Amino acid sequence: MLDIAADLARWCAEGRSFAVATVVAVDGSAPRGPGAALAVDADGAVLGGVSGGCVEGEAYRLCREVLETGRPARERFSPRPVPADRGDDAAPLPPGFEPLDSLAPALTCGGTIEVAVLPHPADDPRRGALATALAEVSTEADPDTTVAGALALVRVAEGPGPLRGGVMTVRRDGGYTGGLGGGAALDRRVAAEAAARLDLGRTGPVTVPLPPIPPPPAGALPAGASEGPCAGTVTVLVECRTPPPRLLVFGAVDFAAALARVGRFLGMRVTVCDTRPALTTRARFPDAHEVVVDRPERLLAAEAAAGRLDRRTAVCVLGHDPAFDVPVLREALRLPVGYVGAMGSRRTHRDRLRRLTEVGLRPGELARLRSPIGLDLGARTPEETALSIAAEIVALRRGGTGGPLTDAVGPIHRGAPPPAAPTAGSGAPGSGRATGRPAPGRPGDRSRPLSPGTPGPARAAGGRPGR
Repeated sequence: MLDIAADLARWCAEGRSFAVATVVAVDGSAPRGPGAALAVDADGAVLGGVSGGCVEGEAYRLCREVLETGRPARERFSPRPVPADRGDDAAPLPPGFEPLDSLAPALTCGGTIEVAVLPHPADDPRRGALATALAEVSTEADPDTTVAGALALVRVAEGPGPLRGGVMTVRRDGGYTGGLGGGAALDRRVAAEAAARLDLGRTGPVTVPLPPIPPPPAGALPAGASEGPCAGTVTVLVECRTPPPRLLVFGAVDFAAALARVGRFLGMRVTVCDTRPALTTRARFPDAHEVVVDRPERLLAAEAAAGRLDRRTAVCVLGHDPAFDVPVLREALRLPVGYVGAMGSRRTHRDRLRRLTEVGLRPGELARLRSPIGLDLGARTPEETALSIAAEIVALRRGGTGGPLTDAVGPIHRGAPPPAAPTAGSGAPGSGRATGRPAPGRPGDRSRPLSPGTPGPARAAGGRPGR
C-alpha cells in the first residue's frame, strides 16, 4: 500500500470512505508481491492495483461489496480456468472490467495470490490513526537520511474482529507509533518482528501469538466486529519503506555516466566520485544525485561511518588504475555491502588480486569481488556496459542466475530476500565464487586509466562537498 499511501492520506483528509484490497500472500509466479494494493472509494474512484490487470475487476467488486457491508473479505486467486458464464447468481463485474476470456478472474502467470479487503469508513474510530500512519510513510525521506531512517507500515491482515483496522508504523530500532488494539505486549511483539523485517527490507506477512485481549471501550469496534477477549494468532502485513539503495560509482569516466543513468532508472541513489575536479562535474554526470570530488576510499569510509550503507549498496570501481582502485576496493571488500565490482581485463583483475592480497585482504574477502564487472552480454558501448553491470547487481540481489528465461525452469518471480550482510573474511552468501575467479564479463580496458590526483576534498559543480 506504500505506493498509494500519499493518495490514501489525501482521501482521509477529504473524509472519503474507502476500501483497500491488499495482496497479503503470494505462491509461485505473480505479477505483484505482498503489499500491492487497490483502493476504491464510495464513488468508485480507483487507486493502485493488485495483479497487473488479471484480477483487478474482481478486486474492484470486492472493495465495493466490503464498502456496502462493512465486513472484511479475503479472496484467493489462482490460475484455475473460470467459465465465461459466471452463473445467474454471481455478482456482475463492474462496467469496464468485463473479462475478455474465460480465464478471468484468475491469474494467467501460473501463481496464486491471497487478497485481504478491509473497509475504512469515514466514521471509523481508528480513521485518525490510519491517516497519521499514511502521512508518515508517504512523507518523502530526506536525501541524506541514514539507513536507520527506514520505516515499516504494519496492518492487520487476518485476526479477531477487535484487531481489524489496527495500524502502526515501526522504526528500525523497534520504536513504533500507533497500535493494533491488542495491548502493549502485542504491539511490542509485532514491532520487534517488523523491525527485523525492516532490517532486511522485506515486505511480507508475519504471524504472531495473540494474548488475551480485554474488551474494548463501547463504540470503538469496527462495523461487524464482536466484543470480548480473544486468543490464537494474528497475521499482520509488514510493508517496508527504506531509503533508496545506494550506487557508489568511482571513476569519472563515460561508463560512469551511463551507469548513473541506469542506476537512477532503477530507483537507486547514485553517487559519482573521483579525485579530478575537471572531470568530476555535474555537467558530465547529470543523472547522479551526488557528484563528489574526493579520494574514493575516504568517501566510502565516511558514508559507512554515517550509517548510509547497507547490504543493498552497490560499489562499482571503473578506473582500473591500481593507485585508484586498490585503496577503495580494500575498504569496500571489508564493508557489509551487497555488491562490489571492478572494471578491467582479466589480466588487470589478476594483477589487482595480487595487489589486494599484498595490502592484507584475505581469500574470503577477495571472493566477494565481481571482476571483470557485469554479466556477459557482449557489451561494447558505455550504455551496453552499464546495462550488463546493472543486470549483475539485480541478479545478485534477487537471486537470479543471469541466464535466459527461455532455458530456465521454475517460477520467474522467486521473491528472494536481499543478500545477507557479508562479514569480513567470508564471501558474499550465495555467490559461489572462488578467490580470483572472475565473473563472466566483456573484454576490459575500455576506458583510459585514471590518475588519483590531489587527495584534498572539494565541492563538485552542483554536487555535495567531498568528505
